[in-house]
Amino acid sequence: MLELRPGCEACDTDLPGDSERALICSFECTFCHDCAAKLHQLCPNCGGELRPRPRRVGAKLAANPASSQRVVKPRQL
Repeated sequence: MLELRPGCEACDTDLPGDSERALICSFECTFCHDCAAKLHQLCPNCGGELRPRPRRVGAKLAANPASSQRVVKPRQL
């Protein structure tokens, strides 16, 4: 199951589990739409592509909540 990290690693924008604005790489590094665009859709950690993160909604999100652990690595974008 995906971890669904709660925020953008670059700017710390909130990205709840049902957000349409979250993008991830294959290692689950998480970025908001705006930061991913500035990064040209490439993860600065591993070089992998950033793709839309699947959303977890409704009862599934309630039963399987997103992570509360934030990973933030501020960057100049």
